[in-house]
Amino acid sequence: MPKILVVDDELPIRELVKYNLEREGFQVLLAEEGNSGVELARKETPDLIVLDIMLPGQDGLAVCRALHQEEVTRSIPIIMLSARGEELDKVLGLEMGADDYMTKPFSPRELIARIKARLRRNTGDTTVTEESGRIAVGKLVIDQDRFMVSVNGVKQDLTPKEFELLRYLARHPGKVFTRDFLLEQIWGYDFAGDSRTVDVHIRHIRQKLEQIAGAPQFIETVRGVGYRFKEA
Repeated sequence: MPKILVVDDELPIRELVKYNLEREGFQVLLAEEGNSGVELARKETPDLIVLDIMLPGQDGLAVCRALHQEEVTRSIPIIMLSARGEELDKVLGLEMGADDYMTKPFSPRELIARIKARLRRNTGDTTVTEESGRIAVGKLVIDQDRFMVSVNGVKQDLTPKEFELLRYLARHPGKVFTRDFLLEQIWGYDFAGDSRTVDVHIRHIRQKLEQIAGAPQFIETVRGVGYRFKEA
């Protein structure tokens, strides 16, 4: 029975989420402020955390940062909740290590669907298979040893940076990455360019992969935030 920690200072939200999760067979832990949320996460090591941004004590961003600095809690997936729905909240949450976000008010059914999808990915039940140096995602095959990419068996020539960017996204299906985060991961902290470099490379990757007959869209744009690799 998966264990879900809900950290939110609003009692109606905690009760709503708890009720719906327990109906789906989840075990639910509750915390109403940041400090107790961190302590409960350390003690119970839940399978997933639903974390509000606006919290008394440590806010959600500080909690997320603290959890990702500790070995025992680092790998716990986090879905952040934002009452304001501001772009800055979403970007900061993702850059602090959150795996997903939702804006209040939200549908309990959608939250449960996202929790289940994240748990499947976290336990390895995903459409991505990686073995013998190859990443296979549906019709896409990335040969890491030979730096080759093919769609429906048709080889596509990618530049080294295009290859690295595609590989990074494909290894994390469904997870949203900001442009700045991708810039740091692929080009490095000392890169002198700006985030538009990522947009240009994504556009080139799409042009090359999606020209194949029957090829699906692999990379999705998350408006105002960044990009994610589409789950098959």
